[in-house]
Amino acid sequence: MTMTLIDTDGTAHELSGTADRVDGSELATATGWLPKPEGLCRGDVCVPLLGREIELEGGQVDLAEWAAALGYVVAADADFAVAAVIASVPTAAIEVGSEAPELALPDVDGTMHSLSEFAGRKRVLVTWASWCGCRHELGAWRDLQDELGPAGLSVFSVALDNSADDARPWVAAGEPSYPVVVDTAHVTAERYGITNVPSTVWIDEAGQVVKPPTISPGDDQFRDFTKVDAAAHHDALRRWVIDGALPDSTAVPVTPRTVEEQLAQAERRVGAWLHGRGETEAAGRHLARAVELAPWDWTVRRANIALRGDDPFLGEEFVAFWEEWDAAGRPGYTPMSS
Repeated sequence: MTMTLIDTDGTAHELSGTADRVDGSELATATGWLPKPEGLCRGDVCVPLLGREIELEGGQVDLAEWAAALGYVVAADADFAVAAVIASVPTAAIEVGSEAPELALPDVDGTMHSLSEFAGRKRVLVTWASWCGCRHELGAWRDLQDELGPAGLSVFSVALDNSADDARPWVAAGEPSYPVVVDTAHVTAERYGITNVPSTVWIDEAGQVVKPPTISPGDDQFRDFTKVDAAAHHDALRRWVIDGALPDSTAVPVTPRTVEEQLAQAERRVGAWLHGRGETEAAGRHLARAVELAPWDWTVRRANIALRGDDPFLGEEFVAFWEEWDAAGRPGYTPMSS
């Protein structure tokens, strides 16, 4: 029997086994975690097993025990032999001075782009999605790239979408002069602590975060909804790129994801995988579980509405969610002032 393991970076591996026990040699080859006397090792990093019995008869590995040893949580569907693992706590603390996590993702045509390609330049990581009004803002970011690129800025845009085809028409309409990649596994959201879009992160020439994620629209088309002045962010961005000046409000603390919110990302990945194979009922169970675990995470909740083919803009479910979220004080929606 074959099962699918969705790794921490969103890569899907086909392995011999079930949703709870897999071929040990195939697991090691797929993930790079090799069993050694000192524990599970990948490169120079070794994680001690501390008495955990991960190996089963016949060369199989207990996936839950293996994941626990590595500090992962697991979402699984036994009926369809699929499991997703993700770190139980974020892999990095996103705060001023922290190292920006690497991203390597494909554009709508499958060409890979990485954030590190622009090392030595100031970078602004821009996140958006086709289910957000910010899908219309790629042209505004193009104008900023064209203006500030000669001064040392590189825009790196990530669509937190369910497929390249969802993002494709908006990329074509925006005619970007910067890389636009598609993150179907929402690895960017997990690594950078992003729960809503449009969010931006500023990264300096040395690869350090100088502004953690804040809500930063590309323009003011939806200002009545966002209640955020795009010019305040853009003017601050200009001052940073040209003069190296950082506003005090860049030091907005980022609340680390909880174990439940991390598990929500794993459940969303399993749900999206099942949905892509036409198993809508099973997908719905995992997507609902993701919402239960992370009710204010728009990258989970609103993205799920779009995934199911419902209206993520004016549909009844979205309107009810928006009213609930607005009444709660717009959790996770932190703007940046100048």
